[in-house]
Amino acid sequence: MNKKKIINDPVYGFVSIPSGLIFELIQHPYFQRLRYIKQVSMTHLVYPGALHTRFQHAIGAMHLMSLAIDTLKGKGIEISVEEEEAALAAILLHDIGHGPFSHSLEHTIIDGVSHELLSSLLMDRINKEFNGKLDLAITIFNDQYHRKFLHQLVSSQLDTDRMDYLNRDSFFTGVSEGVISFDRIITMLYVMNDELVVEQKGIYSVEKFLIARRLMYWQVYLHKTVIGAEQLLIKILQRAKYLSSMGVELFATPAFRWFLTQKIDKDNFLAEESHLNWFTRLDDTDIMSGIKTWTQHEDPILSMMCQKLMSRDLYRTVMSDEPFSEELMNEVYHRVKTYFKLKDEDLQYYVFTQAIQNSAYDTHHDNIKIWMKTGEIRDITEASDLSNLETLAKKVQKFALCYPKELGYIANPAKK
Repeated sequence: MNKKKIINDPVYGFVSIPSGLIFELIQHPYFQRLRYIKQVSMTHLVYPGALHTRFQHAIGAMHLMSLAIDTLKGKGIEISVEEEEAALAAILLHDIGHGPFSHSLEHTIIDGVSHELLSSLLMDRINKEFNGKLDLAITIFNDQYHRKFLHQLVSSQLDTDRMDYLNRDSFFTGVSEGVISFDRIITMLYVMNDELVVEQKGIYSVEKFLIARRLMYWQVYLHKTVIGAEQLLIKILQRAKYLSSMGVELFATPAFRWFLTQKIDKDNFLAEESHLNWFTRLDDTDIMSGIKTWTQHEDPILSMMCQKLMSRDLYRTVMSDEPFSEELMNEVYHRVKTYFKLKDEDLQYYVFTQAIQNSAYDTHHDNIKIWMKTGEIRDITEASDLSNLETLAKKVQKFALCYPKELGYIANPAKK
């Protein structure tokens, strides 16, 4: 069978599948599951085009990895056939552990289990099926290979993962601020002392990359309406889990029921292999089928939240640079409790807050290094003449408050 296939990607055009092993990994059921997991969760409720998947992103990141390796080999960096295939496999599988709605439900379905851990567990499983053919890929993925630059291409502050998701998410949302010069960045890559560096000529493209990342976070990923929708989704699952624990019958697919009816944390997840088996059968469609059905459930809180999500009648979300005062929160709680005639224990489903942190660049971890024409290696913040790059390295914290629109607007909430 001819396994040298091509995929027509809307962002990059024709993407080649370079080897039989990569083709077999793409065909694996664990990877095919990613077709049914949205890349940016509830973002389509703000940007209707944002319905692309983790499957598309993984293929795109693999394509950029291939371009990066070709660039480095063209500059005389020796990369063996085995190293190249392993790096491609590592980036292809880097998100294989994502669950339904990606980051939104990461710690709600399974408490304390990250998608990185799940990716590692699933890669180990596939490796057993493939008789150890992923040994080197897993070593690179876990940053245990002596040639550090290969891991940096998979996971760092200037990796092929970030380059693809910024490019792809800006394409599907239509937010042009996220467009980056990925091709120029890749062309300017080099390796010194087995670490990734960027030639000085590429410094402006890296600056644009960091600025685009900041803009995409606050304009897309952390958009207030997206936050409100994701928080509502989380609250729906919390309510469903509570009702299940009380013996209330809820419609759910077999895979979804497994996680609804049990309290699963990191310890018992790792101790019982059946949990991972059920996780590999879980995707967005399981969650949405439950939510769609629960709109008619007899529990008024669950049905209300599900109806609001399905009809995009979302809670009002207010953002603030400062934490919301106790005085304001007490006022909101009182107004919601009175309006909806609620018990105190039910307020958590009507009013909720979230602290959000983001920085476009971390100066203390895996820095982006610029290879100056003098031969000197500098951090991007030192090499750049753009004064606000250091500002991008600062953590920005904001606070979100969500409550039903029936209450109307709360005047100047941050100043209360």
